Amino acid sequence: MIIHKTLNGSELTLAIEGRLDTITAPDLESVLTESLEGVTDLIFDFSELEYISSAGLRVLLFAQKTMNKQGSMKVTNVNETIMEIFEVTSFTDILTIE
Repeated sequence: MIIHKTLNGSELTLAIEGRLDTITAPDLESVLTESLEGVTDLIFDFSELEYISSAGLRVLLFAQKTMNKQGSMKVTNVNETIMEIFEVTSFTDILTIE
């Protein structure tokens, strides 16, 4: 997994490339923990995300809970496979997906 991080004022965009799974989820969680201070808008760009596991979903939930306290979060460019996982797990009810 590769994480492309772009900070523009108080807006942080994380473009995730590859697989977000048990092995890579801790890396994303570390980036979030280090980067969310002062961020009011968090954007995940999933245009290059191939797969997400339950460990990846847990990190998204952590990010959403954090951003509920300090701003907003949205997930963009979700492919059919990832969207299906979001629908089956009811993450479509939790996340703002564009």
